[in-house]
Amino acid sequence: MSHQPHHPARPHPQRFEILLVPEHVESRGAASVADSAVRSAVVEATGEMGVSGYPRYAGHGIEAEIDSAGRAVEALLVDGSELDIGLTAVVREVPARG
Repeated sequence: MSHQPHHPARPHPQRFEILLVPEHVESRGAASVADSAVRSAVVEATGEMGVSGYPRYAGHGIEAEIDSAGRAVEALLVDGSELDIGLTAVVREVPARG
């Protein structure tokens, strides 16, 4: 039996914006989260699956494995390091390029 997550037939989004925000801001609403981000980056699908079993995304110094169904970051590196304590990653879908 496989331990990999089940992925729905729907294709994975090609781009996401990842916002790195202080944990105390995370649940205050979309505007406050975006305004409070200490860093943000648009990451694009690499076409690879990560060790977590979710698609890998990369861009602007950020590498992430994202569960697109739940908008959850399953793994994250920022400039090659783990996320600093006190920060959390928030994911927003970015429209596909025309």
